[in-house]
This record gives sequence, C-alpha cells and structure tokens, in this order.
Amino acid sequence: MKWLLTRLLAGVAAILVLVVAAGALLSFQFSGTPSDWAASQEADAAWVGSWEDTDALAELLDTGAVDTLYVHAGDVDADGSVERVPDTGALLSWLDSRYPEVRPLAWLRHVETGSSLLRDRFPTEAREALAPEVAAVGADGFAGVHLEVRPVTVNDPSIPTLVSMVREELGEDPVLSVQAQHVELLPGGRVASFVTGGEEKYWSKGYLDRVTEQADEVVLPGVDADMPTGTMYGGFMVRQVTEAVAALGSREDLTVRFGVPAYSGERWGPDHEEETAATALAAIRLGLSRAEPAEELTTGVALYLADEAEKGDLDAYRTAWLAQVP
Repeated sequence: MKWLLTRLLAGVAAILVLVVAAGALLSFQFSGTPSDWAASQEADAAWVGSWEDTDALAELLDTGAVDTLYVHAGDVDADGSVERVPDTGALLSWLDSRYPEVRPLAWLRHVETGSSLLRDRFPTEAREALAPEVAAVGADGFAGVHLEVRPVTVNDPSIPTLVSMVREELGEDPVLSVQAQHVELLPGGRVASFVTGGEEKYWSKGYLDRVTEQADEVVLPGVDADMPTGTMYGGFMVRQVTEAVAALGSREDLTVRFGVPAYSGERWGPDHEEETAATALAAIRLGLSRAEPAEELTTGVALYLADEAEKGDLDAYRTAWLAQVP
C-alpha cells in the first residue's frame, strides 16, 4: 500500500511539474517588443449582438479602421433551419446612412454542447437545408455571411463540406467569413483538452486550413482561452497568431482576424476576468511580429462585441492598436 501511494504521489508531482513548466513557457511567449508595423491595416471588424443602442458601435466605427461588422442575424438549429433575428433591417439602414463603407455580414450561430467525434455536426440532410438558407439570409441586405459553428471536432467532414456548399450557394462576390476554433498550441495538444473538457476546444492547423479553404475571411476567437493568469492568456494569444499564420499564411486574397474580448455576462460565452482587450491587443502585435505574415495576407482584429464594448475596451483599441500605425 505504501509503495502504491508513493507511486501515485510521484505521478501527481510529475504532472504538476509539467503544468508549471507549460505555464512558464506560455507566459514567456508574452514578452518582448512588437515591431512598429504590427498594427492596424484598417481592416478590422466587430461582432454586433444588438442594435437597440448604437453609441458604443458608432464610437468604434468613427475610428475609420473597422470595415466589417458581423451582425447577429440568426441561430442555426441542428436540422439546418435558421431562426432569423427580427429587425436587422434597422441596423442595416443605420449603417447605410451613417457608414456606407462598412460591410455588414450576416452572423449565423450554431452553438451546442457535446462532441461531434462520433456524429457529424451537420448530417447530409441538415447541410442540404442549411446551405441555401444561409445564402438567402446573406442576400437580405448583407454583403455576405459569417458562420459560427461550435464545437466541432478535428476531421469532422461535415463542416468543410458545408462551407463549400455555402460558397456555391452564395456565388463568388458575397463575402464568406468563417469563425474558427482555437488552434492547438502544440501538435496533438487538443487531445488533452478533449479528455479533460469533453468537447473540442482546439483545431489542428491542417483542419483549420481545410475548413476555411473556400472562405474569404477567417476569424480566430480571442475569448474563452480559460487561462489562469493574464500573462498566460497573453502567451496563449501570441501562439494563436503564430500558429494561425503558419497554417494560413500561404493563402492569397485572405483576411485573418483575431478576436478581442469586449463583452460581459454569459450570453455570448464565459466571462474570464484575465481576458482583457489590452492584453489581447498587445499579444496580437507580438504574435504578428514573430510570425511576419506575407504582404498578401491581410490581418486585423475583431472586437467581441462592439455594442457591449466599454470605454476601457475602446481606449485600448485606440492606444494599443490604432495609435501604433506608423
């Protein structure tokens, strides 16, 4: 019995050492000085969940650096039907009169719990129903669509197929934007997350490229990293940038954006205190500096969400991202 207890304690100690070492390495990523060029290209975006009060949104758009909005236009059911959000036309009219240069994309969400390891997130019948429905919503006054489907396991074949079907239904001119999941920090790292969390939090770089092959724009989430400290969250975001650029950097005519937390409450996702706009923006600049993306790759940030952004979030966007433009 004593021998078994000794072995168990040794195993626990070894795991703790690995966890501490991984945390230290991740925190170390969030260090250094970013390059001057790692700043806004005036191709930023923001999600919009409500348009009852457009004050915060107007303040963001007045910067002139946001050219795309993901407007919550519908929730996707498991059978492929779409429950439309009413009265999006009010926001579209407001944008057209005040900010005609900003492109509104129809943000369509499907968020559930559980794995898609053994069951495709959208089986054949659901995909066949959903693809034309997505195109119909996108054609209703929008410049295209922004798809958010999660969680999705790596190698779930239904999502790349769905994105290709949506592309065909949309045609070439409307914008097709895809919201990805976090990229695994190390090859195979998604497995540990799945075992402990029971859902697919991470994608491999190969699956990220496969899902977004037909997309014009890709967004990496900057929220729900679930890191215990601010420096680890910063290191996490640095790695998101470098790994995403490594996966997608050879693609031409592609825009890649990185999410910046600017919401409160639990409606849109878990609210982690250490995830701040200032930390995310500093990390994104560091990540871009290290990744050195090709000139053909457009990069930017996306605020999640513009209508809930507080003064501190907007100040961080101006000072940590826009003010860095040479």
